[in-house]
Amino acid sequence: MSNILVGVTGGIAAYKTAYLVREFIRARHNVKVVMTKKAESFVGHTTFEALSLNPVLREDNTPKPISHIDYALWADICIIAPATANIIGKINAGIADNELLSTILALKCPLVLAPAMNTNMYNNVIVQENIKSLQSKGIYMILPASGLLACQTEGEGKMQEPDIIAEKVLNILNNKNNLSLKVENDMLSGLTILITAGPTKEYFDPVRYITNESSGKMGYALAEEAHKMGANVILISGEVSIVSDIPNIHKVVSAEDMYNAFLSFYNDADIIIMAAAVADYAPVYENIKIKKNDDELTINLKKTKDILSYAGANKKDNQILVGFAAETNNMEEYAKQKLEKKNADIIAANDVSRKDIGFNSMDNEVTLFFADGHITHTGRQSKQDIAKIILAESAILHSEKNQ
Repeated sequence: MSNILVGVTGGIAAYKTAYLVREFIRARHNVKVVMTKKAESFVGHTTFEALSLNPVLREDNTPKPISHIDYALWADICIIAPATANIIGKINAGIADNELLSTILALKCPLVLAPAMNTNMYNNVIVQENIKSLQSKGIYMILPASGLLACQTEGEGKMQEPDIIAEKVLNILNNKNNLSLKVENDMLSGLTILITAGPTKEYFDPVRYITNESSGKMGYALAEEAHKMGANVILISGEVSIVSDIPNIHKVVSAEDMYNAFLSFYNDADIIIMAAAVADYAPVYENIKIKKNDDELTINLKKTKDILSYAGANKKDNQILVGFAAETNNMEEYAKQKLEKKNADIIAANDVSRKDIGFNSMDNEVTLFFADGHITHTGRQSKQDIAKIILAESAILHSEKNQ
């Protein structure tokens, strides 16, 4: 049984939120509701009090001056349905001019929004930018369906049905609860963890190079969370814009540089996590700048050294090896092939074609494939929370190997 906080705003879809509350109650969860003043123009607060068996926090009836803090800290997850264009914009701007917005700013749990509005409003570039901005901050979106809207037009903007919203919210909640149980603050104490992060740059003349979209955020999240969990962290990083307090960072440029740095630390590591996006091929280098003489330019590429393959082939019995598979299609098939071919203990696969969890995003969603055949889906979470899960699973495997 979990505590679910439901926020109701002033949209015509607010009547559906009563059915959403009922779905949560039927699933035997505790529910509390916060309403904006305009929401009460569509549905009365007494409806939600009768369904939830709890007082509704609203503008004209605040039980005590800091009720919004109490409600925020009580919640295991918060869902705003409907989420109007107005509320989405205000959340993105950090505005707290009513009880609901004040509560949202005080949350320490996952926040989920179910947008609902007119098609033109939903497709407005400002609204879309706000939605993407919130997603990049780790806020979940249950994006609207297409259909007949209250304004009698057809198009995107219709809030998803209560049963669909409930299912998605409970999935997020269950993933959070089940996976977080494995994370302990000092579970990596005394272990040395070698992590690679970021892109590589492969120069083909003194001023130009080939690289990729990796921001290094996932690798740095792993390093920072491992450090918090008591590990001795060695981070080998390509060129990124991230500023970190990790004490043992080794900066590299090319795939060759990363390979050489990796060889320096590999033998001493208990857990190796290969989160860097290392170039598979590097161009043949020209000592002088290539001139723009022809309409086409041919660059000869040569295969780089496969660091993950080397790590798997030379892995000690007491070491844990984790690799990443950034895929755009056939993710499960390719991840399983990589797991076996590279002799890894875990492959963390993610779909980099998705803008909300791909390169440069604040969130990720990975599927962990284990050498023993079992699979774990994390669901979409912040990269910090994904890092905790990967580290916890790695620590458990290391403990089992070294009993």
